[in-house]
Amino acid sequence: MVSSEGDGGGGSKSGGGGDKLMRKVLGLGYWVQGFRCFPWLVVSFFLKDGLNVNPSTLQILQSSASIPMVGKPIYGLVSDSVYIYGQHRVPYIALGAFLQALSWLAIAISPSSISVFAISIYLLLGNLGASITEVANDAIVAEMGKQSPSTKHSQKPSSSGNLQSFVWIASSIGGVLGNLLGGIFIGRVSPQLMFMFFSLLVALQFFVTISVRESSLGLPKNPSAGIKKQLSELSSALRKPEIAYSISWFALSYAVIPLLNGTMFFYQTQYLKIDSSVLGISKVFGQAITLLWGVIYNRYLKSVSPRKLISAIQATMAILMISDFLFVHGFYRQMGVPDTLYVVIFSGFLEVLFFFKFLPFTVLIAQLCPQGCEGSIMAFLMSAVALAFIVSGYLGVALASYIKITGSDFSGFPFGILVQAACTLLPIFWSSCIPEYVKTKDKRKE
Repeated sequence: MVSSEGDGGGGSKSGGGGDKLMRKVLGLGYWVQGFRCFPWLVVSFFLKDGLNVNPSTLQILQSSASIPMVGKPIYGLVSDSVYIYGQHRVPYIALGAFLQALSWLAIAISPSSISVFAISIYLLLGNLGASITEVANDAIVAEMGKQSPSTKHSQKPSSSGNLQSFVWIASSIGGVLGNLLGGIFIGRVSPQLMFMFFSLLVALQFFVTISVRESSLGLPKNPSAGIKKQLSELSSALRKPEIAYSISWFALSYAVIPLLNGTMFFYQTQYLKIDSSVLGISKVFGQAITLLWGVIYNRYLKSVSPRKLISAIQATMAILMISDFLFVHGFYRQMGVPDTLYVVIFSGFLEVLFFFKFLPFTVLIAQLCPQGCEGSIMAFLMSAVALAFIVSGYLGVALASYIKITGSDFSGFPFGILVQAACTLLPIFWSSCIPEYVKTKDKRKE
């Protein structure tokens, strides 16, 4: 039964048991979300070696597969306002898990000669499911993360960014394991078997999720609202300068960077002949750094100004891109540093550094967004970021085409990396769009 009324018991069991169950649900959800790198690592090799696509086509396919992520505001509005059997978070997590299981199962049972069009449709369906699940999970984190320790039945571990750090760490652990297993099994078992394994894993998440009642999670009890009212509240929230400017800057900080991930993947595997297991280890190293980042932020950096912290991360990204320029030019090779060592450490670090900004920024947005539209705001944020990455990927394809990079000619690659680094520095000049600090007391009065 679908209704616009909330569960009368929502938040009634908000003690320690509810907090533990909520963390189990979120921990599993974000762990699986991090483990999604497992099938996606296989997809990259499957497209390159199985379907013989070129670097630009690979990047276009990977970027276009993120299109369902752009629809997150719609999913957020629906989850905020449309209740299914008195619940408006857990059913959407289950629905997303079901769609993912269905899409990866379809890829797993497809023949090796599957067309690029068919696999694109399946990947779109999988990302649609992932988007719906992420919206519901992010909404729960935003709802719980903005509660103050003085609130009745509030959980201290869930306040002041602790819950954001918890799910960040859970996702990172999933990423570590996913990349480790992916690197080990690529070339040893068929891609279809690996896709099947992930399909079964997401199916397990589906069955675990549908066994949980939302009222037992201890979520704050918010009055339900129709989609029209929720849309009005979202529009009102987005008109707040601190929210609008912050999200705009955050999305543009990604959109202005012409990503050359497809080119780098081909350069490492086709030109340098680096083994797939090395790339897997590189991603494991990156996820381990991500896990460490969650711990460091939670312990030492929560009180640092979001503007300063995010700007520092942006500058570090540009510095590592300059390092990539030196790598492609053979500078480190001449110093005696093996290509595999550089790929494992520096390439792995740069890949995850793109996402370091998410942790302090989601903590910031959770504190800024008004009560009752957390799902909508977080969904809008992730939608803007997804669109930014799509634009970034297409800009990278245009740049690679302009400097005439192909699967066998990488002579223009160093120049492309320099352009990428310069574009990465640009957003720092407009970092004043991000608030220095958030006045949480004022926020709770609204």
